[in-house]
Amino acid sequence: MRLPLPLRLDNIRLRNKMLIVYIFCVLLPIVLTNAVFYQVTTNNVKNQRMRDISRALEQVRNDFRAEIDIAVRVSDVFITDYLLNEILETEYESPLDYIAAYDSYFRKILNSYTPLYTSMQNIKIYLDNPTLLHSGGVGNLTYQVRNSDWYRELETVKGSTPVLIRTSRENRILPEEHVRDTFVIVRRMNNFAYLGPSKWEKILKIELRPQAIEQVFSNLNLNGHFYLLSETGQVEYTTDPDINWRAETVFYHEIPIPENAIEFTTTYSGVEYLDHWKLVGVIQEEEVFREVQKPREFIVWLALINLLVSTAIIFWVSRSMNVRLINILRHMKKVKNQQFVPIEHRETLDEIGQLQNEFNRMTMQIKSLIHDVYIADIHRKNLEIEHRKAQFNALQSQINPHFLFNSLETIRMRSLIKNETETAQIIQKMAKLLRSSLTWSKDRIRVEEELEFIHCFLEIQKYRFGDRLTYRLDIDPDARDVVIPKMVFLPFVENASIHGIEPMRHGGVIDIAIRRGFNYLEFSIRDNGAGMKPEQVKRIYGYMENEAVELGERIGVQNVIYRLKMLFGERIRLFIDSAPGEGTYIRITLPLQENSGEPAGPFSGTSTDVKFLKHDL
Repeated sequence: MRLPLPLRLDNIRLRNKMLIVYIFCVLLPIVLTNAVFYQVTTNNVKNQRMRDISRALEQVRNDFRAEIDIAVRVSDVFITDYLLNEILETEYESPLDYIAAYDSYFRKILNSYTPLYTSMQNIKIYLDNPTLLHSGGVGNLTYQVRNSDWYRELETVKGSTPVLIRTSRENRILPEEHVRDTFVIVRRMNNFAYLGPSKWEKILKIELRPQAIEQVFSNLNLNGHFYLLSETGQVEYTTDPDINWRAETVFYHEIPIPENAIEFTTTYSGVEYLDHWKLVGVIQEEEVFREVQKPREFIVWLALINLLVSTAIIFWVSRSMNVRLINILRHMKKVKNQQFVPIEHRETLDEIGQLQNEFNRMTMQIKSLIHDVYIADIHRKNLEIEHRKAQFNALQSQINPHFLFNSLETIRMRSLIKNETETAQIIQKMAKLLRSSLTWSKDRIRVEEELEFIHCFLEIQKYRFGDRLTYRLDIDPDARDVVIPKMVFLPFVENASIHGIEPMRHGGVIDIAIRRGFNYLEFSIRDNGAGMKPEQVKRIYGYMENEAVELGERIGVQNVIYRLKMLFGERIRLFIDSAPGEGTYIRITLPLQENSGEPAGPFSGTSTDVKFLKHDL
């Protein structure tokens, strides 16, 4: 991921630098100079008009709060009236007893406030006392009442705190569902809880007159709309006729505001029932700006002339530089893609023209160097790689006939001397070895397949020597699926049989073991045959150090070691313990790839695999 460069002038493109110069040295000074006069003359009018609108909006805010405060003060009288509380708490033995109490005090207090305050339309107390008659300002706290919106809202507050809620009118002549067109003050009547637990749940509901609220907002004679918002931003009242706020839940942020409108906001604070409520006015700009200054056209035309002249000059100068620099950059990218094309341009004397000339000269020099040095070096290395591949294939092709010749000769001589049926089995094993040795399209095989070749070869040798040869195989099960180069263990088995056991009159034993370690594969072979002289052991160790391939008669073990060196380099390990008459022990350790059963060779895991060629033997 490319990290962003730090914001410095050196990291900004030349075109953008010229744009910065144009903006800060031409555009902004001209615009600011010509706009100062217009701004000074219009700001005074704008500010004065906005102050007038803000004061009018604050007046409406205060008038609405005054209407709500009246209902709250009346509710204070009801919830603090001890006699009223006693009447509501009493369990009456008969309706006549309740009517007597109602007429003596309750009717008087209910009827004394509604005519006095024109902003209140209805006062009603809801409770669950079954001995009261639910009429005349008293309502039953039924299931429908408990599921009403104003009752659920009241459950979120504690004590007798007043709650302002917009809901449906109590005595609607034509009831409509989901029409909430009036405000109510709702409070719990539990101020006398200190005298003992109340028997009944009592709720006071004071309904405001919708016409009084409409009268408050109609006092604003402005070209715009006004929105009364709750603390959640929901529209509780608006003068906008396009919003059905009485029947729908509308939030202010969902209302599209015209682009040419100005918002005025005043907030309620200091009272719990109106805390964080807002009154927002959306006024058209034409209400604020009624007159346009006469010098506007003169200022606009003067600014346009200054901008056009300066813009044309700067564009002409910047284009002269930017076009030529982009052309140089384009040719540099071509050079990166090894396309050495010089820049064709007319002769110029400025710094960019000199840069183009130097770029053309440098391009020609790079092209010459690449053709003279780089391509020649690549050709030399390709020849070296091809030489190594040819050498590797030559070594490989010489391994196969070495032991096949001896095996075929043995079978031929045995068949001439004896006419035995088991010869067919030996010929079958020999054919399997022959097919494998002549087919090199598959240059890597599993240890299990190599063991089949070893078993075939040893069975052929056992057929030849009879009881003189005994062999044992000790194979780690985890090593059977490891992938190894083809026929790297078989030549050591051949040497143990031909050069170790064959010279012994009484024969001998060959022990073969293959183990898999954490990151290596170990092959070991031991025989109790003739053994090797020290110079022979030294010569085999010399194959590990000699990089040149010397082809001769004894090419089996020598070529295996060269093959392993070409595949694994210095990571192979060879150990030989042998002496004349004491037999021979050879151990070879091959590296494995991490988390894989495949030997880690120089060609493994790359896009270029070494392929062994087929040879006619």
